[in-house]
Amino acid sequence: MTLVVPKQGVRPEVQAVVEDVIRLRRDLHRFPELGFQEHRTARVVADYLEELGLPMRKGVAGTGVVALVEGAGPGPTLLLRADMDALPVHESTGLEYASTAPGKMHACGHDGHTAILLGAARVLAGMKDRLNGTVKLVFQPAEEGPGGAQPMIEEGVLENPPVDAAVGLHLWSDLPVGQVGVQSGPFMAASDTFDIIVKGRGGHAAKPDQTVDPVVVAAHLVVALQTVVSRTVDPLESAVVTVTRMHGGEAYNVIPDQVELGGTIRTFRPEIRQLVRDRVKGLVEGVAAGFGAEAEFRFEEGYPPVINNPAMTELVAGCCRSLLGLEGELPDSRTLGGEDMAYFLNAVPGCYFFLGARNDETACNYPHHHPRFNICEEAFPLGVELFVRVVESFFDSPPAREV
Repeated sequence: MTLVVPKQGVRPEVQAVVEDVIRLRRDLHRFPELGFQEHRTARVVADYLEELGLPMRKGVAGTGVVALVEGAGPGPTLLLRADMDALPVHESTGLEYASTAPGKMHACGHDGHTAILLGAARVLAGMKDRLNGTVKLVFQPAEEGPGGAQPMIEEGVLENPPVDAAVGLHLWSDLPVGQVGVQSGPFMAASDTFDIIVKGRGGHAAKPDQTVDPVVVAAHLVVALQTVVSRTVDPLESAVVTVTRMHGGEAYNVIPDQVELGGTIRTFRPEIRQLVRDRVKGLVEGVAAGFGAEAEFRFEEGYPPVINNPAMTELVAGCCRSLLGLEGELPDSRTLGGEDMAYFLNAVPGCYFFLGARNDETACNYPHHHPRFNICEEAFPLGVELFVRVVESFFDSPPAREV
Protein backbone atom coordinates (compact mmCIF):
# COMPACT_ATOMS: atom_id res chain seq x y z
CA MET A 1 0.00 0.00 0.00
CA THR A 2 1.37 3.39 -0.98
CA LEU A 3 0.40 6.02 1.57
CA VAL A 4 -0.25 9.56 0.44
CA VAL A 5 2.45 11.09 2.65
CA PRO A 6 1.45 14.47 4.10
CA LYS A 7 3.87 17.35 4.28
CA GLN A 8 4.40 17.07 8.03
CA GLY A 9 3.91 13.28 8.17
CA VAL A 10 1.85 10.95 10.30
CA ARG A 11 3.32 10.33 13.76
CA PRO A 12 4.78 6.88 14.51
CA GLU A 13 2.10 6.17 17.14
CA VAL A 14 -0.52 6.49 14.43
CA GLN A 15 1.43 4.41 11.94
CA ALA A 16 1.61 1.72 14.61
CA VAL A 17 -2.21 1.35 14.76
CA VAL A 18 -2.89 1.34 10.99
CA GLU A 19 -2.89 -2.46 10.76
CA ASP A 20 -5.37 -2.56 13.64
CA VAL A 21 -7.61 -0.04 11.89
CA ILE A 22 -7.57 -1.95 8.60
CA ARG A 23 -8.23 -5.26 10.36
CA LEU A 24 -11.14 -3.80 12.32
CA ARG A 25 -12.65 -2.12 9.28
CA ARG A 26 -12.52 -5.27 7.19
CA ASP A 27 -14.05 -7.31 9.99
CA LEU A 28 -16.91 -4.83 10.37
CA HIS A 29 -17.34 -4.75 6.60
CA ARG A 30 -17.84 -8.53 6.51
CA PHE A 31 -20.62 -8.37 9.09
CA PRO A 32 -22.74 -5.26 8.39
CA GLU A 33 -25.71 -4.47 10.60
CA LEU A 34 -28.57 -2.05 10.03
CA GLY A 35 -29.63 0.79 12.33
CA PHE A 36 -30.27 -0.20 15.97
CA GLN A 37 -29.25 -3.77 15.07
CA GLU A 38 -25.49 -3.16 15.50
CA HIS A 39 -25.12 -5.74 18.29
CA ARG A 40 -22.02 -7.50 16.96
CA THR A 41 -20.49 -4.20 15.88
CA ALA A 42 -21.02 -2.78 19.36
CA ARG A 43 -19.36 -5.86 20.90
CA VAL A 44 -16.32 -5.44 18.65
CA VAL A 45 -16.11 -1.77 19.64
CA ALA A 46 -16.58 -2.45 23.36
CA ASP A 47 -14.05 -5.30 23.41
CA TYR A 48 -11.42 -3.10 21.79
CA LEU A 49 -12.05 -0.21 24.18
CA GLU A 50 -12.00 -2.60 27.12
CA GLU A 51 -8.52 -3.75 26.08
CA LEU A 52 -7.45 -0.12 26.35
CA GLY A 53 -8.79 0.08 29.89
CA LEU A 54 -11.13 2.97 29.11
CA PRO A 55 -14.25 3.64 31.22
CA MET A 56 -17.24 2.87 29.05
CA ARG A 57 -21.03 2.80 28.73
CA LYS A 58 -22.68 0.18 26.54
CA GLY A 59 -26.24 -0.04 25.28
CA VAL A 60 -26.70 3.72 24.94
CA ALA A 61 -29.79 4.26 22.76
CA GLY A 62 -29.86 0.51 22.27
CA THR A 63 -26.53 -0.28 20.66
CA GLY A 64 -24.42 2.84 21.16
CA VAL A 65 -21.09 2.77 22.97
CA VAL A 66 -19.47 5.70 24.80
CA ALA A 67 -15.96 5.72 26.29
CA LEU A 68 -13.72 8.29 27.95
CA VAL A 69 -10.05 9.10 27.56
CA GLU A 70 -9.38 11.08 30.72
CA GLY A 71 -6.31 13.27 30.61
CA ALA A 72 -3.95 13.74 33.53
CA GLY A 73 -4.91 17.39 33.94
CA PRO A 74 -8.24 19.21 34.13
CA GLY A 75 -9.68 20.78 31.02
CA PRO A 76 -12.60 20.80 28.57
CA THR A 77 -14.38 17.78 27.12
CA LEU A 78 -14.29 17.12 23.38
CA LEU A 79 -16.66 14.60 21.81
CA LEU A 80 -15.43 12.55 18.84
CA ARG A 81 -18.18 10.69 16.99
CA ALA A 82 -18.35 7.75 14.58
CA ASP A 83 -21.46 6.07 13.17
CA MET A 84 -21.66 2.26 13.03
CA ASP A 85 -24.64 1.19 10.89
CA ALA A 86 -24.77 -0.26 7.39
CA LEU A 87 -27.31 0.06 4.56
CA PRO A 88 -29.91 -2.31 3.03
CA VAL A 89 -27.79 -2.71 -0.13
CA HIS A 90 -26.63 -6.00 -1.66
CA GLU A 91 -22.86 -5.80 -2.14
CA SER A 92 -21.30 -6.54 -5.53
CA THR A 93 -17.66 -5.50 -4.99
CA GLY A 94 -16.15 -8.98 -5.08
CA LEU A 95 -13.79 -8.01 -2.26
CA GLU A 96 -12.26 -10.79 -0.18
CA TYR A 97 -13.84 -9.11 2.86
CA ALA A 98 -17.20 -8.44 1.19
CA SER A 99 -20.42 -8.56 3.16
CA THR A 100 -21.52 -11.99 4.33
CA ALA A 101 -25.06 -10.72 4.98
CA PRO A 102 -27.27 -10.77 1.86
CA GLY A 103 -28.95 -7.43 1.30
CA LYS A 104 -26.77 -5.57 3.82
CA MET A 105 -23.61 -3.62 3.11
CA HIS A 106 -21.33 -0.93 4.46
CA ALA A 107 -21.98 1.23 1.41
CA CYS A 108 -21.25 4.59 3.03
CA GLY A 109 -17.98 4.15 4.94
CA HIS A 110 -19.29 3.81 8.48
CA ASP A 111 -17.10 0.73 8.98
CA GLY A 112 -14.14 3.01 8.26
CA HIS A 113 -15.43 5.73 10.60
CA THR A 114 -15.71 3.26 13.45
CA ALA A 115 -12.28 1.74 12.82
CA ILE A 116 -10.61 5.16 12.55
CA LEU A 117 -12.09 6.30 15.86
CA LEU A 118 -10.97 3.07 17.52
CA GLY A 119 -7.47 3.69 16.19
CA ALA A 120 -7.58 7.22 17.56
CA ALA A 121 -8.75 5.82 20.90
CA ARG A 122 -5.63 3.66 21.12
CA VAL A 123 -3.31 6.57 20.29
CA LEU A 124 -5.07 8.93 22.70
CA ALA A 125 -5.09 6.33 25.48
CA GLY A 126 -1.31 6.08 25.10
CA MET A 127 -0.85 9.83 25.52
CA LYS A 128 -3.43 10.65 28.18
CA ASP A 129 -0.70 11.62 30.65
CA ARG A 130 -0.02 14.57 28.34
CA LEU A 131 -3.65 15.63 27.89
CA ASN A 132 -5.41 18.33 29.88
CA GLY A 133 -9.02 17.45 29.35
CA THR A 134 -11.33 14.56 28.48
CA VAL A 135 -12.08 12.97 25.12
CA LYS A 136 -15.54 11.41 24.88
CA LEU A 137 -15.62 8.71 22.19
CA VAL A 138 -19.13 8.18 20.82
CA PHE A 139 -19.96 5.20 18.61
CA GLN A 140 -23.45 5.94 17.33
CA PRO A 141 -26.09 3.64 15.86
CA ALA A 142 -28.59 4.24 13.07
CA GLU A 143 -27.27 7.29 11.24
CA GLU A 144 -28.82 6.01 8.02
CA GLY A 145 -32.18 5.99 9.78
CA PRO A 146 -34.18 6.41 11.83
CA GLY A 147 -31.37 8.29 13.58
CA GLY A 148 -29.29 7.47 16.65
CA ALA A 149 -27.82 10.84 17.59
CA GLN A 150 -30.92 12.35 19.18
CA PRO A 151 -31.71 9.22 21.25
CA MET A 152 -28.11 9.20 22.51
CA ILE A 153 -28.42 12.86 23.51
CA GLU A 154 -31.69 12.08 25.31
CA GLU A 155 -29.86 9.36 27.24
CA GLY A 156 -27.26 11.84 28.46
CA VAL A 157 -24.32 11.38 26.10
CA LEU A 158 -23.54 15.09 26.35
CA GLU A 159 -23.34 14.95 30.16
CA ASN A 160 -21.07 13.33 32.76
CA PRO A 161 -18.82 15.08 31.96
CA PRO A 162 -20.54 17.91 30.07
CA VAL A 163 -19.36 18.14 26.46
CA ASP A 164 -17.88 21.46 25.34
CA ALA A 165 -17.53 20.71 21.62
CA ALA A 166 -17.98 17.89 19.09
CA VAL A 167 -16.10 16.77 15.98
CA GLY A 168 -16.77 14.03 13.45
CA LEU A 169 -15.42 12.98 10.07
CA HIS A 170 -16.97 11.32 7.04
CA LEU A 171 -14.90 9.37 4.52
CA TRP A 172 -15.91 10.94 1.22
CA SER A 173 -15.79 9.32 -2.23
CA ASP A 174 -16.10 12.67 -4.01
CA LEU A 175 -12.62 13.66 -2.79
CA PRO A 176 -9.36 11.78 -3.49
CA VAL A 177 -7.18 10.57 -0.66
CA GLY A 178 -5.10 13.45 0.64
CA GLN A 179 -7.86 16.05 0.29
CA VAL A 180 -10.38 17.29 2.85
CA GLY A 181 -13.63 19.21 2.83
CA VAL A 182 -14.14 21.64 5.71
CA GLN A 183 -16.69 24.45 5.65
CA SER A 184 -17.97 26.88 8.25
CA GLY A 185 -21.72 27.37 8.55
CA PRO A 186 -24.22 25.15 6.67
CA PHE A 187 -22.34 22.05 5.53
CA MET A 188 -24.98 19.36 5.02
CA ALA A 189 -28.68 19.83 4.40
CA ALA A 190 -31.92 19.25 6.24
CA SER A 191 -33.29 15.98 4.84
CA ASP A 192 -37.09 16.03 4.80
CA THR A 193 -39.51 13.64 3.13
CA PHE A 194 -42.94 13.99 1.59
CA ASP A 195 -45.78 11.77 0.44
CA ILE A 196 -48.53 12.74 -1.99
CA ILE A 197 -51.75 10.80 -2.46
CA VAL A 198 -53.59 11.78 -5.63
CA LYS A 199 -57.25 10.78 -5.41
CA GLY A 200 -59.25 10.56 -8.61
CA ARG A 201 -62.07 8.36 -9.90
CA GLY A 202 -61.07 5.07 -11.44
CA GLY A 203 -62.72 3.17 -14.26
CA HIS A 204 -62.20 1.32 -17.51
CA ALA A 205 -59.06 2.27 -19.41
CA ALA A 206 -61.09 2.37 -22.65
CA LYS A 207 -63.44 5.02 -21.22
CA PRO A 208 -61.16 7.67 -19.67
CA ASP A 209 -63.91 10.27 -20.10
CA GLN A 210 -65.80 8.57 -17.28
CA THR A 211 -62.87 8.89 -14.89
CA VAL A 212 -60.66 11.44 -13.17
CA ASP A 213 -57.33 9.87 -14.02
CA PRO A 214 -54.87 10.16 -11.08
CA VAL A 215 -52.02 8.80 -13.22
CA VAL A 216 -52.21 11.85 -15.49
CA VAL A 217 -52.40 14.15 -12.46
CA ALA A 218 -49.37 12.44 -10.90
CA ALA A 219 -47.41 12.79 -14.16
CA HIS A 220 -48.13 16.51 -14.29
CA LEU A 221 -47.14 16.83 -10.64
CA VAL A 222 -43.75 15.24 -11.23
CA VAL A 223 -43.05 17.79 -13.96
CA ALA A 224 -44.52 20.73 -12.05
CA LEU A 225 -42.44 19.98 -8.96
CA GLN A 226 -39.30 20.53 -11.01
CA THR A 227 -40.18 24.24 -11.08
CA VAL A 228 -40.27 24.68 -7.29
CA VAL A 229 -36.54 25.27 -6.94
CA SER A 230 -35.94 26.93 -10.32
CA ARG A 231 -38.85 29.36 -10.04
CA THR A 232 -39.32 29.83 -6.28
CA VAL A 233 -35.92 29.70 -4.60
CA ASP A 234 -33.36 32.49 -4.93
CA PRO A 235 -30.76 31.24 -7.45
CA LEU A 236 -28.02 32.05 -4.90
CA GLU A 237 -29.60 29.62 -2.42
CA SER A 238 -29.51 25.82 -2.57
CA ALA A 239 -32.43 23.41 -2.50
CA VAL A 240 -33.50 20.11 -4.01
CA VAL A 241 -36.95 18.63 -4.58
CA THR A 242 -36.76 15.07 -5.87
CA VAL A 243 -39.59 12.60 -6.52
CA THR A 244 -38.17 9.16 -5.80
CA ARG A 245 -41.16 6.86 -6.02
CA MET A 246 -44.52 6.53 -7.76
CA HIS A 247 -47.10 3.79 -7.43
CA GLY A 248 -50.58 3.41 -8.89
CA GLY A 249 -52.67 0.78 -10.60
CA GLU A 250 -52.37 -2.97 -10.96
CA ALA A 251 -53.87 -3.79 -14.35
CA TYR A 252 -53.42 -2.67 -17.97
CA ASN A 253 -57.12 -2.03 -18.53
CA VAL A 254 -58.00 -0.26 -15.27
CA ILE A 255 -57.54 3.41 -14.39
CA PRO A 256 -56.91 3.37 -10.64
CA ASP A 257 -58.64 5.47 -8.00
CA GLN A 258 -55.40 6.87 -6.65
CA VAL A 259 -51.67 7.20 -7.20
CA GLU A 260 -49.03 7.65 -4.50
CA LEU A 261 -45.84 9.70 -4.89
CA GLY A 262 -42.98 10.22 -2.51
CA GLY A 263 -39.68 12.04 -2.38
CA THR A 264 -37.30 14.28 -0.51
CA ILE A 265 -36.71 17.99 0.06
CA ARG A 266 -33.20 19.21 0.91
CA THR A 267 -32.41 22.72 2.15
CA PHE A 268 -29.76 24.51 4.21
CA ARG A 269 -31.70 27.36 5.83
CA PRO A 270 -34.95 27.30 7.89
CA GLU A 271 -36.67 29.99 5.83
CA ILE A 272 -35.89 28.16 2.57
CA ARG A 273 -37.07 24.93 4.17
CA GLN A 274 -40.44 26.50 4.97
CA LEU A 275 -40.69 28.26 1.59
CA VAL A 276 -40.14 25.04 -0.36
CA ARG A 277 -42.50 23.06 1.85
CA ASP A 278 -45.30 25.59 1.39
CA ARG A 279 -44.72 25.88 -2.35
CA VAL A 280 -44.80 22.11 -2.88
CA LYS A 281 -48.00 21.80 -0.87
CA GLY A 282 -49.70 24.61 -2.81
CA LEU A 283 -48.58 23.23 -6.16
CA VAL A 284 -49.78 19.72 -5.33
CA GLU A 285 -53.22 20.91 -4.28
CA GLY A 286 -53.53 23.35 -7.20
CA VAL A 287 -52.51 20.92 -9.94
CA ALA A 288 -54.85 18.24 -8.58
CA ALA A 289 -57.75 20.69 -8.39
CA GLY A 290 -57.10 21.76 -11.98
CA PHE A 291 -57.82 18.20 -13.13
CA GLY A 292 -60.84 17.76 -10.88
CA ALA A 293 -58.91 15.51 -8.49
CA GLU A 294 -57.88 15.82 -4.87
CA ALA A 295 -54.41 15.48 -3.39
CA GLU A 296 -53.23 14.90 0.14
CA PHE A 297 -49.75 16.24 0.98
CA ARG A 298 -47.83 14.83 3.92
CA PHE A 299 -44.53 16.32 5.04
CA GLU A 300 -42.13 14.90 7.61
CA GLU A 301 -39.14 16.77 8.93
CA GLY A 302 -35.95 14.71 8.88
CA TYR A 303 -32.51 15.59 10.20
CA PRO A 304 -31.83 19.31 10.58
CA PRO A 305 -28.95 20.85 8.61
CA VAL A 306 -25.39 20.30 9.78
CA ILE A 307 -24.12 23.73 10.85
CA ASN A 308 -20.40 23.98 11.58
CA ASN A 309 -19.28 26.44 14.26
CA PRO A 310 -16.81 29.00 12.78
CA ALA A 311 -14.20 28.73 15.55
CA MET A 312 -14.29 24.93 15.64
CA THR A 313 -14.17 24.80 11.85
CA GLU A 314 -11.05 26.96 11.81
CA LEU A 315 -9.46 24.70 14.42
CA VAL A 316 -10.19 21.58 12.33
CA ALA A 317 -9.14 23.30 9.10
CA GLY A 318 -5.87 24.33 10.72
CA CYS A 319 -5.13 20.71 11.62
CA CYS A 320 -5.95 19.63 8.06
CA ARG A 321 -3.72 22.28 6.52
CA SER A 322 -0.85 21.39 8.84
CA LEU A 323 -1.07 17.66 8.19
CA LEU A 324 -1.69 17.78 4.46
CA GLY A 325 0.47 20.78 3.60
CA LEU A 326 -2.46 22.83 2.34
CA GLU A 327 -2.62 26.60 2.08
CA GLY A 328 -5.42 29.11 1.70
CA GLU A 329 -9.11 28.31 1.39
CA LEU A 330 -10.13 24.67 1.30
CA PRO A 331 -12.53 23.59 -1.48
CA ASP A 332 -16.24 24.11 -0.94
CA SER A 333 -17.50 20.61 -0.21
CA ARG A 334 -21.02 21.38 0.97
CA THR A 335 -23.60 18.80 0.02
CA LEU A 336 -27.36 18.47 0.15
CA GLY A 337 -26.95 15.07 1.72
CA GLY A 338 -28.23 14.77 5.30
CA GLU A 339 -26.55 13.65 8.52
CA ASP A 340 -27.77 13.31 12.09
CA MET A 341 -24.43 14.66 13.36
CA ALA A 342 -26.58 17.80 13.09
CA TYR A 343 -28.14 17.07 16.49
CA PHE A 344 -24.77 17.09 18.24
CA LEU A 345 -23.81 20.34 16.52
CA ASN A 346 -27.15 21.90 17.45
CA ALA A 347 -26.39 21.17 21.09
CA VAL A 348 -22.69 22.13 21.28
CA PRO A 349 -20.22 23.97 19.01
CA GLY A 350 -18.47 21.65 16.62
CA CYS A 351 -17.33 20.70 13.16
CA TYR A 352 -18.13 17.86 10.79
CA PHE A 353 -15.73 17.40 7.89
CA PHE A 354 -15.02 15.18 4.90
CA LEU A 355 -11.87 13.13 4.45
CA GLY A 356 -11.11 12.08 0.89
CA ALA A 357 -11.31 8.31 0.33
CA ARG A 358 -11.40 7.99 -3.48
CA ASN A 359 -8.71 6.18 -5.43
CA ASP A 360 -9.46 5.70 -9.13
CA GLU A 361 -6.62 3.20 -9.55
CA THR A 362 -8.13 0.74 -7.05
CA ALA A 363 -11.81 1.17 -8.05
CA CYS A 364 -12.51 3.12 -4.85
CA ASN A 365 -14.49 5.64 -6.87
CA TYR A 366 -18.11 4.53 -6.76
CA PRO A 367 -20.63 6.89 -5.14
CA HIS A 368 -21.94 6.41 -1.64
CA HIS A 369 -24.81 3.89 -1.35
CA HIS A 370 -23.70 2.10 -4.56
CA PRO A 371 -23.40 -1.73 -4.39
CA ARG A 372 -19.75 -1.47 -5.51
CA PHE A 373 -18.83 1.32 -3.09
CA ASN A 374 -15.46 0.95 -1.40
CA ILE A 375 -13.13 3.28 0.50
CA CYS A 376 -9.40 3.61 0.02
CA GLU A 377 -7.66 2.45 3.18
CA GLU A 378 -4.81 4.90 2.58
CA ALA A 379 -7.13 7.48 4.15
CA PHE A 380 -7.19 5.68 7.51
CA PRO A 381 -3.91 6.94 9.01
CA LEU A 382 -4.86 10.46 7.92
CA GLY A 383 -8.17 10.13 9.74
CA VAL A 384 -6.57 8.88 12.94
CA GLU A 385 -3.89 11.58 12.83
CA LEU A 386 -6.48 14.31 12.24
CA PHE A 387 -8.57 13.19 15.22
CA VAL A 388 -5.48 13.22 17.44
CA ARG A 389 -4.36 16.64 16.18
CA VAL A 390 -7.82 18.08 16.73
CA VAL A 391 -7.77 16.85 20.33
CA GLU A 392 -4.34 18.37 20.93
CA SER A 393 -5.30 21.69 19.35
CA PHE A 394 -8.58 21.87 21.24
CA PHE A 395 -6.96 21.18 24.61
CA ASP A 396 -4.14 23.62 23.92
CA SER A 397 -6.47 26.51 23.07
CA PRO A 398 -10.19 25.69 23.12
CA PRO A 399 -12.26 28.25 21.22
CA ALA A 400 -14.31 30.54 23.44
CA ARG A 401 -17.88 29.31 23.66
CA GLU A 402 -20.50 31.80 22.53
CA VAL A 403 -22.89 33.00 25.24
